[in-house]
Order: sequence, then structure tokens, then C-alpha cells
Amino acid sequence: MARINLPPLTRSLLAGLAVFTLLNVALRPGADWVDRVEQPLLGVGNGVPYLAIIPGRSAVYPWVFALATVVEQNLVGLAITGLTLFYGGRYLERAWGSHEFAKFIVFVAVLPNMLSFALYLLAYLVTGSGAALHTTISGGIAIQAGFLVSLKQLVPEHTVAIARGLVRMRVKHFPAIFLLANTMSGIVLGTETAMFLAHFGFLTAWVYLRFFRVSPSLVSAATGDGSVTRGDASDTFAFAHFFPEPVHTPLAAVTDGLYNSFVALGVCSPFSEQDIDAGNEQASARAEGGLPSIMNPSSRGGRGGATRAEAERRRALALKALDQRLHAAAARAPTAATPAAPSPSGPSMLGETTYEPERSESPEKPT
Repeated sequence: MARINLPPLTRSLLAGLAVFTLLNVALRPGADWVDRVEQPLLGVGNGVPYLAIIPGRSAVYPWVFALATVVEQNLVGLAITGLTLFYGGRYLERAWGSHEFAKFIVFVAVLPNMLSFALYLLAYLVTGSGAALHTTISGGIAIQAGFLVSLKQLVPEHTVAIARGLVRMRVKHFPAIFLLANTMSGIVLGTETAMFLAHFGFLTAWVYLRFFRVSPSLVSAATGDGSVTRGDASDTFAFAHFFPEPVHTPLAAVTDGLYNSFVALGVCSPFSEQDIDAGNEQASARAEGGLPSIMNPSSRGGRGGATRAEAERRRALALKALDQRLHAAAARAPTAATPAAPSPSGPSMLGETTYEPERSESPEKPT
């Protein structure tokens, strides 16, 4: 039997998920051993306040804001989070590296838990309902949402076959479907905690990847420049592009207003036209780079095969970038030497086909 090769952080998260979920079941208050054996993980029970977040009791256990993410309360949640970490975790950790993947996990696990905790405290202060203080907040819903956002950034056009190919869907549609499913479940089935975690996980993951994550420039990596980019200003990663096209315009109007307010408050820096162009080039390079399959990222040679594929990708990008620079220089030189030319970007007189770098015809205002 072939050994399953998992990156170190993904392996640790899976082990922690199994250990702390079972420990929560064993120590769960209000259940005798018969219930624990007959219904080990079939329902949502009371969480342990030093493993899961209980708003009225967990304030003295600050570590639960990170630990609660790997504590599931039922069998369905355990299975879904386990599969999410197994496939999504190993893919992202290999694509980003363990250090960047760890920062992402901390960001999309801790902040949604803290926001949910604050929301239930606010509900108690407004309504006076003691149920808000005894709600259990735990599980990997937030990182599931975060993984879908990150995959939408990396491989938006990748098609996933579901039910043996009966349903085929692009990765870019998954975040909206995930939010819709959890919203409907929260309203109809009463799983509002999962609904809050899903929305907070989606928002925090998008904010981190859009404005704060520092990543190497794919184009500069190919040419050896070694520059980095902060955030992702590409048009296709704007908030409105996570949802169906009919709502792009009204949603963009709302998010533009929020974005301008945050810029005025100094929460984030505004994107320049150069940032947008660089973000679009990054998105194009990711699409052309042939990132590995989501379901089997280490196929054909494991780490060595992935390294060779990465080397080939970088060589192809280097040749493309060099070709762009040569053609751009050839196009500018005759223009500078001929003052009577109709425009600085006029056609070249070299008898060659002029190459102009591709630019977005109507770039959207970033949000």
C-alpha cells in the first residue's frame, strides 16, 4: 500500500482534529457513558469550555479561540473538516509553503471564532437571553470557507466533477454556494453558529488574501528579480466576483463605499493602477502556470515531480517575460527617435508585428 504523503502542518491539523474531537466527546458534560457509546458523534451536544468556545464560560480559557477550530461536535462535521484538511490543506500547504499556510490558518481560524464570540455576547446584552451564553462555538466551518476563497484565487477555472461526473462545477462558484447552503441551513435547521462561522471565515480569508498576504511575484520569480506583491488587486478577485453576474453592479456599489471608508480610516491602502495591472498579471500567470490537481497534487513523482513542473513553469514564464520586454523596447525605440510620430504608442516601423502588453480594457474599481 502506497504511503500517503502529507505536508507537516496538514498532518498535525488532522491529528489535532481527531484527538481533540474525541477528547471533547469523552469529557462532554451532561451525557452519561451510554449516550457516548450509542451516539458518539451524532448530534450537537454541549461543548467542554476549555476545548470549545462557550461565551459565558470560555473567557478564562483564551486558547480556545484557536483550539475550537479542530473540535467538532458531530460525525458529519468531523468527516467534512477531515476531508477539507486532507485535500485542501495539503494542496495549499504545497502551493504556499508551510510558513505562509500556517499564517493563513491562524488568520481564518482565530478571527472568525472571536467575531462569533463577540456576536453572541452582543446578543445576550441586547436580548438578555441566557441561551446565547451557553451556545457552543467550534468546528472547522471557518477554515472550510477560507480554503474555498483561496482556491478561487489560485485555480478559479478548475472544474471539479461531482457524483462521478454527473455534476461538473468550476471552483470559482464554490464560495457562493457554500455561503448559500450554510445560510439556508442556519435559517431552516437552526444551525446559526455554523452560518456565522461560514460568513466570518469567508470575509476574513478574502480580506487577508486581498489586502495583506505577501507572496512572491510569479513573473519576477521567472526572471530572477525576486520581488514580492502584497495582496491581490486583480479584477477577478474583487468581492463582487464571488457572486453571480447579475448582482455584480449593485454589490460593487456597496463594497466600493465600504472600501473607500476603510481607506479614509487608514485600515487598508488604496490600490493604484500599477497594483491592479500587477494583480491581473499574477492571475494570468497562475492560470498559465498549470498548478497541480486539487485532488491529487503530488501525482507523477511526488515532490520531485512537482519541483520539475515548477521549474518548467518558471522557464516558460521567463521566456514570455523576456519576449515582452524585447518587443516593448523595440516598439518604444522608433517612437523616441521620430518626433513626428502620431502618438508615443504608434506602430513600429521595423517591419515587424508590434507587441503591446495586454492590459484590462475596463478595469473595475478594486474593492
